[in-house]
Amino acid sequence: MDNQYLIDAKEMSARELSQKHKIETDPNARIDHMKYLPGMDIIESDVCDKVMAQMESYDYETYTAADVRRALSKSRIEIEDFKALLSPAAEPFLEQMAQKAKAETGKHFGNTVYVFTPLYIANYCDNYCVYCGFNCYNKIKRLKLTAQQIEHEMQVIADSGIEEILILAGESPTMSDVSYIGEACKIATKYFRMVGIEIYPVNVKDYEYLHECGVDYVTVFQETYDHNRYEKLHLMGNKRIWPYRFHAQERALMGGMRGVGFSALLGLSDFRKDALASALHVHYLQKKYPHAEMSLSCPRLRPIINNESIKPLDVGERQLCQVLCAYRLFLPYCGITVSSRETAAFRNGIVKIAGTKVSAGVSTGIGDHEQTYTGRCSEEAGDEQFEIADGRSLDTMYLELSKEGLQPVLNDYVQV
Repeated sequence: MDNQYLIDAKEMSARELSQKHKIETDPNARIDHMKYLPGMDIIESDVCDKVMAQMESYDYETYTAADVRRALSKSRIEIEDFKALLSPAAEPFLEQMAQKAKAETGKHFGNTVYVFTPLYIANYCDNYCVYCGFNCYNKIKRLKLTAQQIEHEMQVIADSGIEEILILAGESPTMSDVSYIGEACKIATKYFRMVGIEIYPVNVKDYEYLHECGVDYVTVFQETYDHNRYEKLHLMGNKRIWPYRFHAQERALMGGMRGVGFSALLGLSDFRKDALASALHVHYLQKKYPHAEMSLSCPRLRPIINNESIKPLDVGERQLCQVLCAYRLFLPYCGITVSSRETAAFRNGIVKIAGTKVSAGVSTGIGDHEQTYTGRCSEEAGDEQFEIADGRSLDTMYLELSKEGLQPVLNDYVQV
């Protein structure tokens, strides 16, 4: 078990403490993380097998400087070239990678940067993921917004000028069921031109319903594609089922969604293999669903309430920049979102090279956007999922991006 991630248990009851200890120390107390639970859709797809075969065979230590130079000389990057660009051998070539990535970004996206904001509507969670501030054993202030509170939060956000929203909730189908999330999405369509969700994975029919409620885009973090490592970090709840999570984006596309987003949480496992798998997940699904819009993000671990020591394993800013540049060169048309987990300086720099989308006016707490946007404290708010590193408002971010010679864009399509 990863002691660096475990939550301080001093405020738990004796019963909770006993349950937590048992599930942490006794693998037999956990359900099989590779076996679907009753009611979970099983779809016919070969994408997982393709991704995992490439990831498991990837030995990045075997790549050389010559492999990197060969990759950089090509106009079209293939899978083997991408592997070379993710390898340690590519680290001395970061400047060349950045220059080539910047040219690709400019070719396909110009100097535009899309801006959105996330809205967390509940922080109840049924899962025990040891690195997450929302996990069911973490003693935090829980809150589920009412429809009236959701509408108020959205009014505050929309008044700032934001036109795209990402709705998030803790992974609790019991406290935040699909109908509750759907109602929030219906409200969102009154205020925003684009509505995305980042929620627990659901079945195809549920994605169809959410699409009918106004959802355009579904993002799911796989967290780590290493299912053995995944088992040690996700100890309880539906999220523990690795393959059901893997196929979430494909089920969303089958449910009619316009686009899907992908990510590993870099620092949970071997970041080079996770980066490879994330991009290949996009690559193979894009071939299967060529009409769909797809995007990548690359968040790193951040401190959480009751555990300030959480940090990514061996993923510094240079390594993160390498991953982002490699993503751009391998997937030139793919959107790349740069999280508020990163500093303002890093985000300002990387959007000039490879990133195409950033969040502004971010809060990972529940019901506190009024304070974030206006400075007025809400009477009630729920605790945050993790600490952010860049809390700039839309106005500040818009100004700073403009000064960098970039064009912030609040909406990139028109509904008809």
